[in-house]
Amino acid sequence: MATFTTETVTRTVRRWVVPAAEPWGACIGDINAACTAACRAYRDAHGLPEGASLPDDALRFHVRDDEIVIEFATEASAAP
Repeated sequence: MATFTTETVTRTVRRWVVPAAEPWGACIGDINAACTAACRAYRDAHGLPEGASLPDDALRFHVRDDEIVIEFATEASAAP
């Protein structure tokens, strides 16, 4: 008889989307504001104190057609 366990993993992706339409692109103020909000949310999600440095791979930046997306993901496991 086989012996195994199972688990369910829920992945949550948080995103901040900054408009960056050509020909002007995105404003640094908008990028800084979104990055600050993302950093704060990352610290909250991981229980880090305000001002704590983040790991280099904490946030990901993606370029889409007319926007810049800043994101991070968290996962939670639960046994059924």
